[in-house]
Amino acid sequence: MNFITDETILKVLQGYNGWWSTGMLTTELNKPVKRLAYYEAKKVFEHPQIRREIILSGPRRVGKTTIMYQLIDDYLKRGIVPKNILYVSFDHPMLKLSDIGKIIDVFQNNLNPDDRELYFFFDEIQYAPDWDLWLKTLYDHNPSYHIMATGSASPILAEKATESGVGRWTTIRIPTLSFYEYIELMGVRKPELSKDIVPTKLGTLEKSKLSELMINLEPLQKHFHRYLIVGGFPEVALIDDVNYAQKIIREDVVDKVLKRDMVSLFPIRNVTELEQIFLYLCMYSGNIVVQDTIAKEVGISRPTVSNYMKFLEQANLIYVSHPSEQTGKKVLKARSKVYLADAAIRNAVLMIGEEVLTDPTEMGMIIETAIYKHVHSFNYLSPTRIGYYRDSKTEKEIDIVVTYGALSKILIEVKYRENTDLSSKDAIVEWANGANISSAIIVTKNSTDYGNTSHSTKCPITKIPAFAFLYLLGHAEYSRYLNTLG
Repeated sequence: MNFITDETILKVLQGYNGWWSTGMLTTELNKPVKRLAYYEAKKVFEHPQIRREIILSGPRRVGKTTIMYQLIDDYLKRGIVPKNILYVSFDHPMLKLSDIGKIIDVFQNNLNPDDRELYFFFDEIQYAPDWDLWLKTLYDHNPSYHIMATGSASPILAEKATESGVGRWTTIRIPTLSFYEYIELMGVRKPELSKDIVPTKLGTLEKSKLSELMINLEPLQKHFHRYLIVGGFPEVALIDDVNYAQKIIREDVVDKVLKRDMVSLFPIRNVTELEQIFLYLCMYSGNIVVQDTIAKEVGISRPTVSNYMKFLEQANLIYVSHPSEQTGKKVLKARSKVYLADAAIRNAVLMIGEEVLTDPTEMGMIIETAIYKHVHSFNYLSPTRIGYYRDSKTEKEIDIVVTYGALSKILIEVKYRENTDLSSKDAIVEWANGANISSAIIVTKNSTDYGNTSHSTKCPITKIPAFAFLYLLGHAEYSRYLNTLG
């Protein structure tokens, strides 16, 4: 496009790259708290033997751009020449009309950076024309280039990786904040915990040690409810006004994705129908959804529902949990459960505030959504299947079934209520008496409702309060990462 001149592109780039003149990031861009994904991205980005381009994938507002700015700050402080670092946001209407090669030419011709060490940070790269081919070309012909990008549609990135990115780039998924990360972000004092504490092994602790642990964790419970309402997104979590925080989530996380991102990336013919389907899924997050029912409610065909649900999953707005047999030999995909990517999205869309804390039905859905998100995030790099069990005849069910390797399973049942008693005929009790069950967990509401149940099962059934379970899962994730560093 002739009207987009080199001078115009350079002016936009100068606006994004203030460190070219100051040598440093502004405090607004450089956030002090670093998420686990920052360290993972940094480790891969700086690997001494294996060179890779990095793509950070995840929903809007989860901090993908922040991770890039934190790395830029690190490189500036380590003495990298400021003009050797280029940040580009392809969300900008002018830059998304210019290919990556053109932008790099403008950068090099006007800034004259040192070609021996260049760092490129491309935000929302899926909007750049032929971005996958450009990443392939830059990787193959410029061994001194270090490239990191962000993208909001995981499978599209994965599909391009299969075509152009094999051996060239690594995709790192960025979920919404875990409860553990939320506590750190809010500056709450974290309890002293052994790195060996894992929520799935609490049933093996002595009663006195378990009680000591729960007393140590108990101060965190008062922060748990606010985390469930608005706490999944870093910037939003810091806003005191819950109503305003939810407005930001609706506008930036939901509306922009449905009305702009998805329309640009997928063959969406009717945005209103897409919004109606998403609203339906918000209302029934954590429940089994039947596509024929949604089609009837919205007034569209079942194939359209199926396609739009697939697009919502690809846009990182929902998770889909498939049913599995008790034997674990196969996964049944006829009736799936759907979870929102974060409980805060559901609350924002349905305008659910703190009054929900006294509604046991709503809280059950919110808690189960949060637990599924945490379990999925913890296991996303592991060879696992995460589903659920439900017998249509007896209506017995287990909310979350995590299957590892040779069919070893972790069972999780959510009972976020006052009475958490189990019958010997409950599905989790029956399964806990079977083979290959490594852990069986009941997630409870009250901080005093913990410990092994009285059932004489092969695998002990352990009650853990929701806030403690989620915090310990996040703690275990960080401990696991630190162990990989030796």
